[in-house]
Amino acid sequence: MAKKIVVDPIPRIEGHLRIEAKVNDANVIEDAYSTGTMWRGIEVILKDRDPRDAWAFAERICGVCTTVHALASVRCVEDALGIQIPTNARIIRNLMEATQTTQDHLVHFYHLHALDWVDVVSALKADPKQASEIAQSISPWPKSSVGYFKDLQARLVSFVESGQLGIFANGYWGHPAYKLPPEVNLIAVAHYLEALDFQKEIVKIQTIFGGKNPHPNYLVGGMACAIDINSDTAINIERLNMVKQIIDQTQTFIDQVYIPDLLAIAGYYKGWLHGGGLGNYMSYGDFPETNVNDFKSLLWPRGVILNKDLSTVIDVDPRDPNQIKEEISHSWYTYSNGSDKGLHPWQGETKPNYTGPKPPFDFLDTDKQYSWLKTPRWKDHAVEVGPLARVLVAYAKGDPMIKDTVGLVLGKLGVGPEALFSTLGRTAARGIECKQTAGFMGHFYDQLIANIKTGDFKTFNSDRWEPSSWPKECKGFGYTEAPRGALGHWIRIKNEKIDEYQIVVPSTWNASPRDGKGNSGAYESALKGTPMADPTKPLEIIRTIHSFDPCLACASHVFDMNGEEITKVTIV
Repeated sequence: MAKKIVVDPIPRIEGHLRIEAKVNDANVIEDAYSTGTMWRGIEVILKDRDPRDAWAFAERICGVCTTVHALASVRCVEDALGIQIPTNARIIRNLMEATQTTQDHLVHFYHLHALDWVDVVSALKADPKQASEIAQSISPWPKSSVGYFKDLQARLVSFVESGQLGIFANGYWGHPAYKLPPEVNLIAVAHYLEALDFQKEIVKIQTIFGGKNPHPNYLVGGMACAIDINSDTAINIERLNMVKQIIDQTQTFIDQVYIPDLLAIAGYYKGWLHGGGLGNYMSYGDFPETNVNDFKSLLWPRGVILNKDLSTVIDVDPRDPNQIKEEISHSWYTYSNGSDKGLHPWQGETKPNYTGPKPPFDFLDTDKQYSWLKTPRWKDHAVEVGPLARVLVAYAKGDPMIKDTVGLVLGKLGVGPEALFSTLGRTAARGIECKQTAGFMGHFYDQLIANIKTGDFKTFNSDRWEPSSWPKECKGFGYTEAPRGALGHWIRIKNEKIDEYQIVVPSTWNASPRDGKGNSGAYESALKGTPMADPTKPLEIIRTIHSFDPCLACASHVFDMNGEEITKVTIV
């Protein structure tokens, strides 16, 4: 008889995601249901506002991927109004996005996902000398001495003895699904703490060009930063040199810490090839080298792969009403036409209609509506988006940069491309992409310097800025590849105001509930068939879901000020 497991909430830092899973007598997951438990409603907030202000509201959907909603928003308004941005603005936007992706992937690997593979408590048993030898054998990173690991281990002991584990509390330490030896666990914990300190340095680039972080400033028509190499109040030589220094440090950290750790940890889990899921992948592509709508110039190419067939990449067009649709057959929304059939975002609506049980409750009625997330589909296909999708599309298209990096990682692990279709492959793809985007940071920095040397300092185009120059009605689409996947903003402008605004975020693609035909989304599909060592400690569920980097920050954040338990695992 199948047992039901509930994990709620599941993200490690933010967001409101609930997973219900059915587990058979052999402790294998037979079925799973993904539920977004809080309502977003940003589309309602944006209605009737000035479209030039949309980015400032949309960007605050999330405080983690802080720049991507602003980027998609300004692109969609510029698309609607026919605005072309200056070369410097395009390069700066690309540089800021590459910075965001690189920093986000470092944070995800170490702080949101590593503890699904790393047993912190096991590190207490490590031999610091052996840990030092292992660390020095895989990387020239200077912080690898015996004394360094001995001091770190002493810090961990003081954590444990104090009874206040802080960031290491509430883990399933000692779980049989952990495979790393104590010394590798100690190395990983050391780098967890180093990455926690270093990640804040990377985003200083956002502050230099965007004025602050999180939520840096953008501008319809370009960027709000001025370039004047001789000014103390603009982007000058000193600030540009600082950007270069941060880029160099970031590339070193990735090459000498992140990638060696990824390979070392993955080497112990090569047999853990569960969580492949749908086998369908989609990327909108990003990092335009010319005009944003010149898709042949994108460093990350766009396309769709179906059924794991890397021999064929299908074109994707988010403007096509027959390609992208959101349906609500299992979502707490309603459409004006009374139908739960899918709508293209340009015709989309955001009308909440909660029909679920009043909390607290044990289980949802998953035959009916069970999520605040809609169900987006590409030509009626559920697809996975994110780093794995981008890497696979680029790999399938023969991109030389990605083929070389993928080949390096797979070769060192001694596995073939088929290993990418898994939870572990999803985690490896994020590391592969992080190395690439760190390279993009340097690439776009060099472009910016070269363009400034030509005497071009322009960052803003004022053409069509005034509403009097706008058409009475128009519509636009803006895209980007957020760290977690394909992100689209669609806008309809009427009489100088936002008439309709729709956003389809990566975690909606991945965490969506079933569609009207009963087909699962990426999260739900990835969990099916996963064996569990101990259903009362569902590490395997968390491991696979975290590999997608779930971000449900489109909702309010709620904290229990009385210290009551907010995570529950039940089996019935």
